Amino acid sequence: MAIEVGTEAPDFALKDNHGRTVRLSDFRGEKNVVLLFYPFAFTSVCAGELGELRDNLPAFVNDDTQLLAVSNDSIHTLRVFAEQEALEYPLLSDFWQHGEASRAYGVFDEEKGCAVRGTFIIDKEGVVRWTVVNALPDARDLGEYVKALEAI
Repeated sequence: MAIEVGTEAPDFALKDNHGRTVRLSDFRGEKNVVLLFYPFAFTSVCAGELGELRDNLPAFVNDDTQLLAVSNDSIHTLRVFAEQEALEYPLLSDFWQHGEASRAYGVFDEEKGCAVRGTFIIDKEGVVRWTVVNALPDARDLGEYVKALEAI
Protein backbone atom coordinates (compact mmCIF):
# COMPACT_ATOMS: atom_id res chain seq x y z
CA MET A 1 0.00 0.00 0.00
CA ALA A 2 1.31 3.43 -0.99
CA ILE A 3 2.35 5.90 1.66
CA GLU A 4 -0.32 8.44 2.52
CA VAL A 5 -0.68 12.21 2.34
CA GLY A 6 0.75 13.82 5.47
CA THR A 7 3.51 11.22 5.79
CA GLU A 8 7.16 12.23 5.78
CA ALA A 9 8.55 11.09 2.44
CA PRO A 10 11.18 8.34 2.75
CA ASP A 11 14.62 9.56 1.73
CA PHE A 12 16.59 7.67 -0.92
CA ALA A 13 19.89 7.85 -2.76
CA LEU A 14 19.57 6.71 -6.39
CA LYS A 15 21.80 7.07 -9.43
CA ASP A 16 20.45 9.13 -12.30
CA ASN A 17 20.83 8.42 -16.02
CA HIS A 18 24.27 10.11 -15.92
CA GLY A 19 25.53 8.13 -12.92
CA ARG A 20 25.12 10.97 -10.41
CA THR A 21 23.67 10.22 -6.97
CA VAL A 22 20.41 12.05 -6.28
CA ARG A 23 18.90 12.14 -2.81
CA LEU A 24 15.40 13.33 -2.02
CA SER A 25 16.89 15.16 0.97
CA ASP A 26 18.98 17.27 -1.47
CA PHE A 27 15.81 19.26 -2.18
CA ARG A 28 14.58 19.70 1.40
CA GLY A 29 14.10 23.36 2.23
CA GLU A 30 14.73 24.26 -1.41
CA LYS A 31 12.11 22.77 -3.74
CA ASN A 32 8.89 20.83 -3.87
CA VAL A 33 9.42 17.48 -5.58
CA VAL A 34 7.21 15.66 -8.05
CA LEU A 35 8.33 12.06 -7.51
CA LEU A 36 7.03 9.85 -10.28
CA PHE A 37 7.46 6.07 -10.32
CA TYR A 38 6.94 4.27 -13.62
CA PRO A 39 7.30 0.60 -14.62
CA PHE A 40 9.90 0.48 -17.41
CA ALA A 41 11.64 2.60 -20.02
CA PHE A 42 10.77 2.00 -23.67
CA THR A 43 7.17 0.97 -23.00
CA SER A 44 4.43 2.90 -24.77
CA VAL A 45 2.49 4.26 -21.78
CA CYS A 46 5.69 5.21 -19.93
CA ALA A 47 7.17 6.93 -22.98
CA GLY A 48 3.89 8.80 -23.43
CA GLU A 49 3.73 9.96 -19.81
CA LEU A 50 7.37 11.01 -19.67
CA GLY A 51 7.08 12.73 -23.05
CA GLU A 52 4.07 14.71 -21.82
CA LEU A 53 6.13 15.84 -18.82
CA ARG A 54 8.96 16.82 -21.20
CA ASP A 55 6.52 18.87 -23.27
CA ASN A 56 5.30 20.70 -20.15
CA LEU A 57 8.64 20.83 -18.32
CA PRO A 58 8.50 24.44 -17.01
CA ALA A 59 5.57 23.42 -14.78
CA PHE A 60 7.67 20.65 -13.20
CA VAL A 61 11.26 21.90 -13.22
CA ASN A 62 11.62 25.49 -12.03
CA ASP A 63 12.78 27.56 -9.05
CA ASP A 64 10.17 25.93 -6.76
CA THR A 65 9.79 22.41 -8.15
CA GLN A 66 11.94 19.46 -9.23
CA LEU A 67 10.69 16.46 -11.16
CA LEU A 68 12.30 13.09 -10.40
CA ALA A 69 11.21 10.04 -12.41
CA VAL A 70 12.08 6.60 -10.99
CA SER A 71 12.01 3.16 -12.61
CA ASN A 72 13.61 -0.19 -11.90
CA ASP A 73 15.73 0.00 -15.05
CA SER A 74 19.54 0.24 -14.97
CA ILE A 75 21.22 3.64 -15.35
CA HIS A 76 22.49 2.53 -18.77
CA THR A 77 18.98 1.77 -20.00
CA LEU A 78 17.78 5.10 -18.63
CA ARG A 79 20.59 7.00 -20.37
CA VAL A 80 19.61 5.59 -23.76
CA PHE A 81 15.90 6.12 -23.06
CA ALA A 82 16.48 9.76 -22.05
CA GLU A 83 18.52 10.41 -25.19
CA GLN A 84 15.99 8.74 -27.47
CA GLU A 85 13.03 10.57 -25.92
CA ALA A 86 14.89 13.91 -25.36
CA LEU A 87 14.16 13.83 -21.63
CA GLU A 88 16.12 16.53 -19.82
CA TYR A 89 15.11 15.80 -16.25
CA PRO A 90 16.58 13.18 -13.92
CA LEU A 91 15.62 9.56 -14.55
CA LEU A 92 16.55 7.65 -11.41
CA SER A 93 17.44 3.97 -11.30
CA ASP A 94 15.85 1.88 -8.55
CA PHE A 95 17.62 -1.14 -10.02
CA TRP A 96 19.88 -2.06 -7.11
CA GLN A 97 18.96 -2.78 -4.43
CA HIS A 98 16.15 -3.84 -6.71
CA GLY A 99 13.05 -1.81 -5.96
CA GLU A 100 14.22 -0.48 -2.58
CA ALA A 101 12.84 3.05 -3.12
CA SER A 102 9.68 1.74 -4.83
CA ARG A 103 9.05 -0.51 -1.84
CA ALA A 104 9.61 2.35 0.61
CA TYR A 105 6.82 4.28 -1.14
CA GLY A 106 4.58 1.21 -1.37
CA VAL A 107 4.46 1.11 -5.18
CA PHE A 108 6.54 -1.98 -5.99
CA ASP A 109 4.66 -4.85 -7.64
CA GLU A 110 6.42 -7.97 -6.30
CA GLU A 111 4.82 -10.24 -8.88
CA LYS A 112 5.87 -8.15 -11.89
CA GLY A 113 9.19 -6.97 -10.42
CA CYS A 114 8.61 -3.28 -11.14
CA ALA A 115 7.03 -0.13 -9.79
CA VAL A 116 3.41 0.66 -10.55
CA ARG A 117 2.47 4.17 -11.66
CA GLY A 118 2.73 6.11 -8.41
CA THR A 119 3.21 9.86 -8.12
CA PHE A 120 3.96 11.73 -4.91
CA ILE A 121 4.13 15.50 -4.56
CA ILE A 122 6.43 16.31 -1.67
CA ASP A 123 6.66 19.80 -0.18
CA LYS A 124 9.86 21.62 0.75
CA GLU A 125 9.68 20.20 4.29
CA GLY A 126 9.68 16.63 2.96
CA VAL A 127 6.00 15.85 3.59
CA VAL A 128 3.80 14.10 1.02
CA ARG A 129 1.05 16.56 0.07
CA TRP A 130 -0.63 14.70 -2.80
CA THR A 131 -0.47 11.23 -4.31
CA VAL A 132 -2.01 9.09 -7.02
CA VAL A 133 -1.35 5.45 -7.82
CA ASN A 134 -2.53 3.88 -11.06
CA ALA A 135 -2.36 0.30 -12.31
CA LEU A 136 0.37 -0.56 -14.81
CA PRO A 137 -1.68 0.07 -17.99
CA ASP A 138 -3.33 3.31 -16.79
CA ALA A 139 -1.64 6.63 -17.62
CA ARG A 140 -1.85 9.46 -15.10
CA ASP A 141 -3.41 12.89 -15.67
CA LEU A 142 -0.74 15.61 -15.77
CA GLY A 143 -3.34 18.29 -15.09
CA GLU A 144 -3.87 16.82 -11.63
CA TYR A 145 -0.15 17.27 -10.85
CA VAL A 146 -0.33 20.94 -11.78
CA LYS A 147 -3.40 21.51 -9.57
CA ALA A 148 -1.71 19.75 -6.65
CA LEU A 149 1.46 21.86 -7.03
CA GLU A 150 -0.58 25.05 -7.17
CA ALA A 151 -2.26 24.08 -3.90
CA ILE A 152 1.05 23.86 -2.00
